[in-house]
Amino acid sequence: MATEAQTHENAVETAMASSYGIDLVELRAKYAFERQKRLNPRKNEQFIEVTGDFSHYIDDPYTTEPLVRESVVEVVDAVVIGGGFGGLLAGSKLRDAGIDNFRIIEKAADFGGTWYWNRYPGAQCDIESYIYMPLLEETGYIPTEKYAYAGELFEHAKRIGRTFDLYKAALFQTQITQLRWNEEQHRWDVATDRGDQISARFVLSASGPLNRPRLPGIPGIASFRGHTFHTSRWDYGYTGGHSRGEMVGLNDKHVAVIGTGATAIQCVPYVAQDAARLYVVQRTPSTVDVRGNRPTDPAWASTLQPGWQRARMDNFIATLNGVNDGPDLVDDGWTHLAYDTVNSLRKPDGSAFSPEEMAIAMEIADFRKGDDIRARIDRIVQDPAKAESLKPWYGMVCKRPTFNDEYLDAFNRDNVSLIDTQGRGPDRITESAIVFDGVEYPVDCIIFATGFETGTAYSRRAAFEIYGVDGLSLTQKFANGTSTLYGLATSGFPNFFMMALGQNGFKPNISDTLEEQARHIVEIVKSTLDQSKTRVEVEETAEKAWVAHVLDLAKIKLPYFEACTPGYYTGEGDIDKGLLIDTYAPGPIEFTKVIDAWRNDGRPGLVID
Repeated sequence: MATEAQTHENAVETAMASSYGIDLVELRAKYAFERQKRLNPRKNEQFIEVTGDFSHYIDDPYTTEPLVRESVVEVVDAVVIGGGFGGLLAGSKLRDAGIDNFRIIEKAADFGGTWYWNRYPGAQCDIESYIYMPLLEETGYIPTEKYAYAGELFEHAKRIGRTFDLYKAALFQTQITQLRWNEEQHRWDVATDRGDQISARFVLSASGPLNRPRLPGIPGIASFRGHTFHTSRWDYGYTGGHSRGEMVGLNDKHVAVIGTGATAIQCVPYVAQDAARLYVVQRTPSTVDVRGNRPTDPAWASTLQPGWQRARMDNFIATLNGVNDGPDLVDDGWTHLAYDTVNSLRKPDGSAFSPEEMAIAMEIADFRKGDDIRARIDRIVQDPAKAESLKPWYGMVCKRPTFNDEYLDAFNRDNVSLIDTQGRGPDRITESAIVFDGVEYPVDCIIFATGFETGTAYSRRAAFEIYGVDGLSLTQKFANGTSTLYGLATSGFPNFFMMALGQNGFKPNISDTLEEQARHIVEIVKSTLDQSKTRVEVEETAEKAWVAHVLDLAKIKLPYFEACTPGYYTGEGDIDKGLLIDTYAPGPIEFTKVIDAWRNDGRPGLVID
């Protein structure tokens, strides 16, 4: 029987929801129903690792001539793992600090990371390029569009490499096979698949949180005899064309794109234009809001003053977190989403909500934004059945929001079919078709837009093992969950630093996070070398205290994520392994205050000797 307090709470909820035209009972039930359909008891284990018979899915299709070089045997101050924006930021800051004796080890044939591998048609950044592309002022570059395409992002990565003279430090087409701590030398022994033997005082790992492709565990996936590839290894040799389309190789082909996340949102419109028939295979629809891309205004660019990029990045984060008292400089889908779901929370009379009312107000605002997204689908998609299938029924940040102005229109084409699997995925794949609900869909080519591994072992995603003090592997250390100090380092692994791992302040603009981390890490490295010290390690007690603090604060987020449909933000239903659950709940601005205070206080919990 409901208590008096519960009755009062229900009355408050009902009154508030009614004033905004929201039926809380109906929407809560719908969200729960749609979530239940998509729960897979295997969680992350439902996906196939790209090893063995599937290892060709990570081959490099963009390099025709493998690099031939002699093995390297050398002693360096630092090894940077990865040549994406994280590695480039680390390398640039090492250069700025006067630390020139370092190596960047990268498995691709050039710098770029995400933007080396992801060249699929339509690939763009989903954070505006003026704040996403790092070091714009330092390289003297202004992006050509608000949302730059992959080719421009790749070229910018190379521009950073040239500006900071990083090419001479790079070992491309090289995969690390093992890192092992040498206690006697206070160094890391770094081995690679090219026979390199490098002794590094420090290791800065910037391999990125989303870098290893994954495949769906669909029965029969290995039996298909047509052509297949993952979007992060787009096969233009098969499709023809380029990043803006004109894929003449698909003109007579029936193609299936499996997946409807951020990648599919961008590539589906281009495949739809060029393929004879396209089947979009959907497990869970994405939220798709307005993108509004446009060319850079030269007049605006001419007004930019020194420091403009950092000011714009800070303005973006302040706007997202509701503490921007000035103009919204970025003014895009992200900031509008923040306004619609958090920053606009006021009663109809303009007054603020009480603490009692705030939680329900946030839920109502989330529902209202979801209704806006679903109404947009109804306005654009002409077929009512397709429109209904494309509607997302989950919280707005259960999955990474997407923004695109062409995706929904693609479903108005006669050659595009939507296979809505209602959260189950296809029944099986045969030698020549995808099967769902007893219906065979013959296809010549399957394109896997199925994302990247998350929630798996750090060493698995990096594709090598890391052995710290007394031979402890990082896989063993993290077996019961990630454990770090501020997301930068972990006890038992001296002189080893990690970027974009977690347990820090989450920013949708990952470049901003990487810049902050690179700055702190290089400051530690510089200070250690300047003092002629050789060993930096996290105190276990400090690490445990930070992890406990992060997880305790995360409890406030649990109810939201536990109600989410599965995705990589929520560990495919295994919340503890989700990408966001162990981020600092008070947000990135408060985290920056915490870590800056830590630095100014002499970095307690970090032992340098």
